[in-house]
Amino acid sequence: MMTQYLFELIGTLVLVLLGDGVCAATSLDKSKAQGAGWVVIALGWGFAVMVGVLIAGPVSGAHLNPAVSLGLAAAGLFPWASVPGYVAAQMVGGFLGACLVYVFYKDHYRATSDRPDTILGTFCTMPAIWNPGRNFLCEVIATCLLVFLILALGTSGNAFQIGPAAASTGALGAFPVTCVIMSLGMSLGGTTGYALNPARDLSPRLAHAVLPIAGKRDSGWAYSWVPVCGPLVGAALASALYLLIF
Repeated sequence: MMTQYLFELIGTLVLVLLGDGVCAATSLDKSKAQGAGWVVIALGWGFAVMVGVLIAGPVSGAHLNPAVSLGLAAAGLFPWASVPGYVAAQMVGGFLGACLVYVFYKDHYRATSDRPDTILGTFCTMPAIWNPGRNFLCEVIATCLLVFLILALGTSGNAFQIGPAAASTGALGAFPVTCVIMSLGMSLGGTTGYALNPARDLSPRLAHAVLPIAGKRDSGWAYSWVPVCGPLVGAALASALYLLIF
């Protein structure tokens, strides 16, 4: 189990390093990618998930997200006893990944010190329009769809034949989940920034709070419950729908 926890940590670290990294690259002043836009961010996050899955998948199953661990356990596809260790590893990995983004882009953070909201946005999500109830609902719906699709990818209905052997779409691992993340970002990311993952949001938010970033604002703690509770509720709903339908 310790090896599985380690790979969850490493996979989540890489996910946040590349995911928050694309936010930093497209947002911070004097970055060569500044202004590249939302499509690049959605693609970057999709590929970040893909790389994390490729690293951790063979060992831990590459949940990389407390909401995914919860959803799989609630659907009876993952032991509840392993959930706390997975979640702890994911949270530590997310924190370390965010710290590495700061180290990598430190000069650019210094150049952006007059735009504290932009700096915060490279670590964690904040809503486009402040409406906590609706923001929460958006995170519930988007994460419910994410976890439901992950569960659905492994069903017999998504199987295909390769010679004498059958394989599910879920067996392809990284690629279909990458497509799901990109689709969610492009279609449902405009309201809250599609956190979908407490380890992607709360851990980097903690990193923002403790790192010595010039010109930073508060870490948005009044909103921080939304990208934690929303994904967890969405994952629980997804598992219930999966058990009902499949």
